[in-house]
Amino acid sequence: MNRPALVLGGIAKAYLRGQAGEVRVLDGLDLSVARGEVVGLMAPSGAGKSTLLHIAGLLDQPDAGQVEIDGKPMAGLGDRPRTAARRRDIGFVYQFHHLLPEFTAAENVILPQLANGIGRAAAAARAAALLDRLGLAPRAAHRPAALSGGEQQRVAFARALANAPKLLLADEPTGNLDPATADQVFGLLMEVVRETGLSALIATHNPDLAARMDRVVRLEGGRII
Repeated sequence: MNRPALVLGGIAKAYLRGQAGEVRVLDGLDLSVARGEVVGLMAPSGAGKSTLLHIAGLLDQPDAGQVEIDGKPMAGLGDRPRTAARRRDIGFVYQFHHLLPEFTAAENVILPQLANGIGRAAAAARAAALLDRLGLAPRAAHRPAALSGGEQQRVAFARALANAPKLLLADEPTGNLDPATADQVFGLLMEVVRETGLSALIATHNPDLAARMDRVVRLEGGRII
């Protein structure tokens, strides 16, 4: 059965914001990402795209609605099985790379695999292969501070792909790069996503990058339009 990689059904989320009281960020949101599909997510600032991605990635829980990853409902899971599902099935890329500064590029890609129960030798081999595919083999032994912004973000891509996830979630993954570097880095990301048949939901403000995806959806008023 060709189950969607991600299904969000009736997702609602509200926050208390000082004197403004309760602010409903997501309001009955529905979204599905098919296997192998790359979906661009565009939204005005403050519309809730980061909240949506955090809920889809099991980092936050909705007030109402259902999240399914690879056909499996995530509602009602405790912290431990949610963490296991997140490590196993989901890769994350953020606008800022969030690499661990005391570790090398290779070690940053090895560590999430060790946390997922992969042996060190296999983890090191996969890290080397991913970094090589992203043009970073000569930089594998460098710490993040010795890498350029584009190189750091490519390491972050490799880290997100380290555990061979079913779903990639990216929040403005090139938003911190200059236009030329952003175009190059995004092109590499898309090549690897296409090669692996990965499903992806990628938030971006850049309409040129969004146009390179299979489908673009917009988040407004707490819903996908």
